[in-house]
Amino acid sequence: MTDRLVSDDAEQPDGLIRAAELLRDGRLVAFGTETVYGLGADATNPLAVARIFEAKNRPRFNPLISHFPSADAAFRHVVATPLARKLADRFWPGPLTLVLKRRDDGEICDLAAAGLPTAAVRVPAQDTALALLRAVGRPVAAPSANPSGAVSPSNAEHVMDGLAGRIDAILDTGPCAVGVESTILDLSGDTPCLLRPGGVTVEDIEAVIGPVDRHRELQEPNAPVAPGMLTSHYAPGLPVVLDVQSTQPDDALLAFGPPLNGARVTWNLSETSRLDEAASRLFAGLRYLDQQGTQAGCRRIVVQQIPETGLGLAIRDRLGRAAAPRPASDVLSSQEHHVA
Repeated sequence: MTDRLVSDDAEQPDGLIRAAELLRDGRLVAFGTETVYGLGADATNPLAVARIFEAKNRPRFNPLISHFPSADAAFRHVVATPLARKLADRFWPGPLTLVLKRRDDGEICDLAAAGLPTAAVRVPAQDTALALLRAVGRPVAAPSANPSGAVSPSNAEHVMDGLAGRIDAILDTGPCAVGVESTILDLSGDTPCLLRPGGVTVEDIEAVIGPVDRHRELQEPNAPVAPGMLTSHYAPGLPVVLDVQSTQPDDALLAFGPPLNGARVTWNLSETSRLDEAASRLFAGLRYLDQQGTQAGCRRIVVQQIPETGLGLAIRDRLGRAAAPRPASDVLSSQEHHVA
C-alpha cells in the first residue's frame, strides 16, 4: 500500500516529517519538485537505491540525480569547480543539474552514480522539497516517479497511476510549476557539455559561463552518464509522430498554438504558443492522449511543430525520445497493457 501524505493539510500536519522518516529508514517516497515528481531514496544507502530501480523497472546503467537542500550540502559530495559555483549562485535552487567529479569523502553510493566517477546533483526550487531534504539530512536520489520509459509525472495522481503499491508513500505538493525535468550540464571535463535540455535554457547558462558544447555524442551510447539519455524514453503506448502538417481521423493530436483540424482526440499544450505553458502541460498531455486516444481507437499520437528555442528544445527532446523506436518487448508490454 502507498500512503498519500500531505505536507500542509491540517488533518496530516506531520506528513513531511513522516516522509523524511521513511526516507531515512531506506524506504521510497515520491515528492514534488518544480520540475516533475521524483521518486526519492537515501542516496547513501545502496539497498534503498536498488529499490528505486526495482519499483521503476529502470536500467541500472542509467545514473540518478541526487538532491540537496543547498549548494553547500551538494558540494560536500562532489568537486565544486569555479564554473559550478557560478552556476549554483545563479540557478540554485532551480531546475539545473550539474555532473561533477565525486569527492573521495562523499557519501553518494556507487549504485546511485551507476559506478561512474561522477555524480549528478541539484538543489530543487520547491519549498516543501527543500524542507524535506533538510529534514532527511542526507543526499536523496530521485529520478522521475514513473515506471521507466513512461511519461513523467507532474502531479501526485500521475504517480499513483504508475507506482501505487510499489512505493511506500507520496508527499503530495500539488502540480509541478515547470513540468519538464532539469537541464543537465556536465562540468567534469575541460568543456561544459549539455547532456539534457530542460528547465534552464542553454542561452541563460551561456550568459553566465560562456559557450557550452550542445552536440557532444556519447562515447558509449549504452552507458549514459546522466539520466534521461536513453534513446527510447518518456514513451506512451501509442506511437508518436512529430512535426505533422495534417491529421487523420484516427489520430490523437498534441497541438501547439492553433490546432490542426481532423483529429479524433486533441490536447493543446498552449493555445497561445507559450513554451512555458507547453512545458508544464507536456506530460499530462501525453498521458491524456495515450489513455483517451486508446479508448477512442486512435492509432497514433501526432505532434504539431514546436520551435527549437528556449524551453522548446527541452520539449522536443522529450518528444523525440517518446517517438524513438522501442525494443519489441517494450512494445508488446504496452500493447498488453492497453488490451487489458
